[in-house]
Amino acid sequence: QVQLVESGGGLVQAGGSLRLSCAPSRRTSRLYAMGWFRQAPGKEREFVAAVSVSSGMTYYADSVKGRFTISRDGDKNTVYLQVNSLTPEDTAVYYCAADTIKRTYYDDSIYQTDGYDSWGQGTQVTVAS
Repeated sequence: QVQLVESGGGLVQAGGSLRLSCAPSRRTSRLYAMGWFRQAPGKEREFVAAVSVSSGMTYYADSVKGRFTISRDGDKNTVYLQVNSLTPEDTAVYYCAADTIKRTYYDDSIYQTDGYDSWGQGTQVTVAS
């Protein structure tokens, strides 16, 4: 496991944008995928986006395709989530996650919370209408 440090959340008007950042607290070669999930009040945590560290392939939830972009800076060991065209329905705590034991290599685990063994503390994104 690694500790993950997130930043970039905040309050934004509908239609606005934010960039969320997440970085492990220490460099590690055992990093196979990084993802973002979100959890709104009273709802389960849901998948938003992920990137495979080895292949660079990206994965998105249907609800964010075309609006959100996940990217990774290998030199800085940081993953970003650019969120555009925000709506009030995007209001949630956004969590960064990392897979350090290859769970995401199997089935559709990259889309599942069980695919990740390390989690950040979460960053609040609030979209005002």
